[in-house]
Amino acid sequence: MTDNSETGAVTGTQDKDYNLIWFTEACLSNALRLESYINDADRDGDEELAEFFRRAQAESRKGGEQGKQFLATRLSQQG
Repeated sequence: MTDNSETGAVTGTQDKDYNLIWFTEACLSNALRLESYINDADRDGDEELAEFFRRAQAESRKGGEQGKQFLATRLSQQG
């Protein structure tokens, strides 16, 4: 069963906006974290793993950029 209650009264931010902010932050944070994973794999000479983490990092950056675009559009529409 899905809880349809709005938590905006608690956070001051509608759920969908909060979710978008959280998603964007999570993607950008993940891109940063993956940088150290890439460095670890490179240091150990594991190019296959480093490349895997690079691809994951690129996707995280992509999600972060898309999230920022959504945020910019939606925040500019609010009065």
